[in-house]
Amino acid sequence: MKNHKTFTFCIFLLSAIFTSSCGGFPSSDDVNSFHKNLRGTWVSNAPGLYSGTLIIGTYTITIDGYEEDWTSLVGDDSKRPFKDFPKGVPLKGHSEEGKIFIKYGSTDPEGIPYYIYTEGKNFKLLEFSFGGRKEILQCTAEP
Repeated sequence: MKNHKTFTFCIFLLSAIFTSSCGGFPSSDDVNSFHKNLRGTWVSNAPGLYSGTLIIGTYTITIDGYEEDWTSLVGDDSKRPFKDFPKGVPLKGHSEEGKIFIKYGSTDPEGIPYYIYTEGKNFKLLEFSFGGRKEILQCTAEP
């Protein structure tokens, strides 16, 4: 009986050590965060008709720019990136399977698809499509 208790204790101790050395099990907060490759400051790669900045943290995204100024001159507001979101305030969100989800109002429950291109440590591009128009941002600072 004593060997059984010792064996059980050793298994418990080994599992505790293994769990702590591997960073533990993901919490529900980790599931609802932005993937680490998305975190940082992203700036329009080729500013033109619309330009803006995304600041993506662990649990929030802040959108700056992407104003309506050009829409009144050129038309077709459906191509304006992030048009339905307030600017300059951190909004809760997360990413999963190639999509970002921003929690605000009646946003798209399907999420916004993205593609990320990474070349080494110092060059990352993030691509979205709005109304058939591509918006490409470049990472200028990582958290």
